[in-house]
Amino acid sequence: MSRKLRPLHAQDLDRLPPGCSECAFWESAGERERRCGAVCDLETQRAWYRRVTDEWGSCGRVAFEDDEVLGFVKYAPSGYFPQAATFSAAPKDPSVPMLACLHIEPDALHRGLGTLLLRACMSDLVQRGERRLEAFAYTDGHAEMRDMPMLGMPFLLRNGFTVAHPDLRYPLLRLELKSLVAWQGNLESMLDSLRFPLRVPNRAPASWSNER
Repeated sequence: MSRKLRPLHAQDLDRLPPGCSECAFWESAGERERRCGAVCDLETQRAWYRRVTDEWGSCGRVAFEDDEVLGFVKYAPSGYFPQAATFSAAPKDPSVPMLACLHIEPDALHRGLGTLLLRACMSDLVQRGERRLEAFAYTDGHAEMRDMPMLGMPFLLRNGFTVAHPDLRYPLLRLELKSLVAWQGNLESMLDSLRFPLRVPNRAPASWSNER
């Protein structure tokens, strides 16, 4: 068994489950149904990753076990996510990085991987000189988490986020990175230490929600 944590690039899309590799919810303009897969376009996704990587730099992290994806996180300045502007609590500054997606394979849930991927994102942004990170949360505790392109409110609050723009359903939360020290631990060693049950391949991922 070999586990790796590395930047997420356009060439990784073919290795993600179809529901994630083709989902262009955040990259689409005009208000869409608030669910993963509301807009699917693999070529749009590939073009988006290439553009953001060229203009801004690496825009995500992916955790692998051997050749299978355990989970991934995607982030970039909110100006690269046109869908963000359609929310009532839309970001005010399009240059501030936004945490768009954090997805975990179902058989890797509740093992600490979501927090590890978030830490990898935070460490990357701190090293790049970014001062804050924003993310939309959903407040419906009964929502089916695998269908949500936002993150669970309790998960974000536990990890230091606070409410920047209130909204009954989809508030915008913010984390001040300037108060954090870059993550000092060896993230790949931490990934190796996580205990997962026997992997069941080719299962659709679930969005990170209310559990660690």
